[in-house]
Amino acid sequence: MEENLLLKNEPSEGITSENGKIDFKFILIVTLVAALGGLLFGYDTAVISGAIGSLETFFNLTAAQKGWAASSALVGCIVGAGMAGRLANQLGRKKSLIIAGVLFFISAFGSAIPESFTTFIIFRIVGGVGVGIASMLSPMYIAEIAPSEYRGRLVSCNQFAIIFGMLVVYFVNYFIALQGDTSWNETIGWRYMFGSECIPAVLFTGLLFIVPESPRWLVMKNREQEALVILEKISANASLKINEIKHSLHQDQNQAKVSITEQPFLMIVVIGVALSVFQQITGINVFLYYAPEIFKQLGGGNTDTALLQTIVVGAVNLLFTVIAIFSVDRFGRKPLMMIGALGMGVSISAIGTAAYFGNTDVWLLFFVLGYIACFALSLGPVTWVLLSEIFPNAIRSTGLAIAVAFQWIFNFIVSQTFPMMMDNDYLFSTFHGAFPFWVYGAMCLVTILFVWKMVPETKGKSLEEMETIWNKK
Repeated sequence: MEENLLLKNEPSEGITSENGKIDFKFILIVTLVAALGGLLFGYDTAVISGAIGSLETFFNLTAAQKGWAASSALVGCIVGAGMAGRLANQLGRKKSLIIAGVLFFISAFGSAIPESFTTFIIFRIVGGVGVGIASMLSPMYIAEIAPSEYRGRLVSCNQFAIIFGMLVVYFVNYFIALQGDTSWNETIGWRYMFGSECIPAVLFTGLLFIVPESPRWLVMKNREQEALVILEKISANASLKINEIKHSLHQDQNQAKVSITEQPFLMIVVIGVALSVFQQITGINVFLYYAPEIFKQLGGGNTDTALLQTIVVGAVNLLFTVIAIFSVDRFGRKPLMMIGALGMGVSISAIGTAAYFGNTDVWLLFFVLGYIACFALSLGPVTWVLLSEIFPNAIRSTGLAIAVAFQWIFNFIVSQTFPMMMDNDYLFSTFHGAFPFWVYGAMCLVTILFVWKMVPETKGKSLEEMETIWNKK
């Protein structure tokens, strides 16, 4: 049953094509292990949502410091994403992901024991480096393993794992919070929340030792025989596929020293960066990091109720991510991106309007769930699919690293500024909490226009075919 989930009940022993057989059981196992990097990505970034209120009290934080507590890990994400490309090229995708797993464990343990705010921040940044590495390499590794006709769904599994990791930690935070009163959570409970990440970190790191290296990286390192063994399991015609990879790499080498400032590479990098930026400035991580605080501030209620509402948000996010996985290869990338961004814009603008008029008790959760559902259908998984597909071999590692680094930079900006825009001591108090939501709604409109005009459809095209499309453009 599990093996047939993504491929409409193809036989588990392999997918027979006109040229040969693909071992989808092997592909699925590799995908699930790599996607654990996404699960840790989601777990590490969302654990702060349940702990931020307790951290604010324990360390006596200002609004700016509260934003720094939530966004400090993103500084590490920027560093990790920036170095991931070089690591991937020098050490390989697999070893680089193992490094990320070790960093996750160090951060989880260290974030659970600090007595000073500075020590806490240091360990959160360490974890952020791991998130940055995994955020780039997990989808890239899956894309290089997956057959082109199923790549959209398989790469989307990484986004599913991210959301699943968030949902898991929302449950963990909720049940930890139930173990004591407010005072206990403010002194001890939040430590268990961060420490709980040690378990999935150890699991991820251990399982990586059973998966192979990317065949594209092996060919790049002139280890063709090793690559051929792997390609025989993931391609209906391994010899043809390895020749395609070699031809693509040969073309790249013939271009001497490839520069991302030259066309068509510059255009591709700009599009990749823009997709990453739009995914963030439309406001998603405001809800992922601050959902309990938003519900308490705008909707009223206590901490337990706010954490329970956050679980509902996570469940909706997961449900619609599953729908996106089964839609991305059927309807294409562009339609999902544009329709989803429209729904996000309407929902988040409505949240801002409700906040401005002080009528959030009834409508807040409804509009938040609508926004989350639309994001999970579009900018969440589909952005990662596009980023894993659009970059040619010559600049794949570098281009993806730049795009993901910008994603974390703007994630940091949004996460750092949101508490300040909501705080009454800053200039935006006259908007009654509506201002940031209106800004994010406007960015949704810009996203629709950009995707419509600039982003090519990648549905059903191999990574090598994408290079031909860019050359024609």
